[in-house]
Amino acid sequence: MRKNVPFCDRRRPALSGRLRQLPVLGWGALGVAIFALLCCGCVQRRLIVRSQPEGAFVKIDGQQIGHTPVSVPFTYYGTRDIQLEKDGFKTVKVQQRVRAPWYAKFPISFFSENFSPREIRDERLLEFQMEPKTEVQENLLLDRANGLRGDVQRGTVTAPLQ
Repeated sequence: MRKNVPFCDRRRPALSGRLRQLPVLGWGALGVAIFALLCCGCVQRRLIVRSQPEGAFVKIDGQQIGHTPVSVPFTYYGTRDIQLEKDGFKTVKVQQRVRAPWYAKFPISFFSENFSPREIRDERLLEFQMEPKTEVQENLLLDRANGLRGDVQRGTVTAPLQ
């Protein structure tokens, strides 16, 4: 006949084999490890900027990035101010929209960011064709300067050169 024993004094049923050797805290650690493996997914976002010709200096949102070809990680989607500069070529200034893919839109983004079984890579390639600067002939430049000087002396305002 069984005595009335408080619940906390009752013994656990015996486990067989290796499971018996696993301490109680081990089960918690095993659960945390399994949960961490299931939640290992994340999204890696990267902007890749290329130019023709290569070697243009790149600024994204006012931050200096480097010379093309260059890649930089990013966190948020949206519109980026991109500027490319190279000696002998016209400066390229563009507002480039980087749209979020379907898996990065709410509420799906919560699951793709936290519970994806593998890493998701989102690489965006931005390519730019740079145009050479036009050479201004010296005599045309001097004629324009003399015309501006004459306009200033007369007090008239001229439109900027396009």
